[in-house]
Amino acid sequence: MWRGVRGCPGILVHWRVALWSHSFARTWSGCKEAMAEELSTQAKAAGGLKALVQQNGDSGSDQSREPLLEGLDPAAMGAQVPGSRGQAQGGEEQVSGDGEQAPAPVADSGKRKKRRGATGERVVPPPKKRRTGVSFGDEHFAETTYYFEGGLRKVRPYYFDFQTYCKGRWVGHSLLHVFSTEFRSQPLAYYEAAVRAGRLHLNEEPVQDLSIVLKDNDFLRNTVHRHEPPVTAEPIRLLAENEDVVVIDKPSSIPVHPCGRFRHNTVIFILGKEHQLKELHPLHRLDRLTSGVLMFAKTAAVSEKIHEQVRDRQLEKEYVCRVEGEFPDKEVICKEPILVVSYKVGVCRVDPRGKPCETVFQRLSYNGHSSVVQCRPLTGRTHQIRVHLQFLGHPILNDPIYNSTAWGPSRGQGGHIPKTDEELLRDLVAEHQAKESLNVLDLCEGDLAAGLMGSTTPSSELAKDSLEELATVAQKIDGIAEAASQDLDAPEEAAKADVMSQETDPLCAECRLLRQDPLPQDLVMFLHALRYKGPDFEYVSPMPAWAQDDWQED
Repeated sequence: MWRGVRGCPGILVHWRVALWSHSFARTWSGCKEAMAEELSTQAKAAGGLKALVQQNGDSGSDQSREPLLEGLDPAAMGAQVPGSRGQAQGGEEQVSGDGEQAPAPVADSGKRKKRRGATGERVVPPPKKRRTGVSFGDEHFAETTYYFEGGLRKVRPYYFDFQTYCKGRWVGHSLLHVFSTEFRSQPLAYYEAAVRAGRLHLNEEPVQDLSIVLKDNDFLRNTVHRHEPPVTAEPIRLLAENEDVVVIDKPSSIPVHPCGRFRHNTVIFILGKEHQLKELHPLHRLDRLTSGVLMFAKTAAVSEKIHEQVRDRQLEKEYVCRVEGEFPDKEVICKEPILVVSYKVGVCRVDPRGKPCETVFQRLSYNGHSSVVQCRPLTGRTHQIRVHLQFLGHPILNDPIYNSTAWGPSRGQGGHIPKTDEELLRDLVAEHQAKESLNVLDLCEGDLAAGLMGSTTPSSELAKDSLEELATVAQKIDGIAEAASQDLDAPEEAAKADVMSQETDPLCAECRLLRQDPLPQDLVMFLHALRYKGPDFEYVSPMPAWAQDDWQED
């Protein structure tokens, strides 16, 4: 038979195909059985994993305090604001916790039945969708007003809704548990009073009991009485404006965008409210205490173009500063790596484990006590210029962080810091707490109460009975203010009355504190962004008074 088949090539081919098909069929049948068994096993494992995740909350080690009830801006902290859940801001792809692209949802072949809770079970509404590309607008700018006093720009206190979706680690826990473990800036009695005053909402329904257990997709809204620190009254000067960009000379002490306790006292809000410049895209950042050239793009396309130039190292930045002592007359290049000690307090130091950095320094003048130095950062690390100058032994003359005795006798020169990071942070905070200048560290007393200094309760805590009385008063005041604003005919008058009625609040601990205003000169640090240059643009701001050759220290 084999000989006959061998003599007929066509028959041999058909015989081989038939043999392969038979073998493939047997193999595929076995594979299907194995795949079915594997899928069954995975389904069981997935069920157990899902239960574990729901039990333990987020699998990551994120211990950052959420902005729902504290003086922190949700956007700055990455909190999910109404409608942001399920769709990334700006049309970007959602990513999972490890940075990989999140898997797309699998569509059902048929219509899915609407999920209904069991009898007596609380049903959570689906998350809201948010239109991408929305920036701060008139409704945000109208929250409050400015006033000027003693060389300072001040914001009238106002009511503000902190909003967030339930975090994974909160699922299955009560609101009482969440407040007692993550929001310790206020005593539990305060949150109980806030519930009685109708300030706390869950899925837009007033919370009646803090023992309610949170579920996935729960939407929380808490109304707080918000106070902002004052900033310099120095105006924001426009250096240039065209169809593509806005360039300003930023005064010291004003943050670029909402962060921490700052919202209206920021460059973004001041430009929107006083210059009608809205929906701007910051092209780079300046520290709050740093002054000088700051650029914004008017469109996303221009923003992407300039950010590409940043990535390609096509941009040049030049700063000037005034430092301690006689800086070397020759060019100095510092390449020390920088490590972040605390993101919360905003402190960095030189450390071999840090990120690579490079700054070029050149002395411009020396008046016998301090030097004016030109700085050209070739990388863009946090506080890079300030940290490198501290390492070189010539910290910025009035730097409230890196020219502090909290770093030890040598003030961090040469990287010599005779204390642990925890001791350093403790001493820095204690120094500014004694000076009543915690805002320099972007902190307030509530942050200390939340555990930064080992305290468990805020210094302004009232007795529970007092808070119960204040809750009743707050509820009445809210009702009176709402009725009064509805009685006014003119929208402008109603808005003005609404702002004025917000200035004091019986539940607000900040309203019961008497703070001493900082002096305007205390809000200035001697670091200035002098020049910003690209392939087809160059913007320069005037040299500040403290950088002049004839300047003398007070």
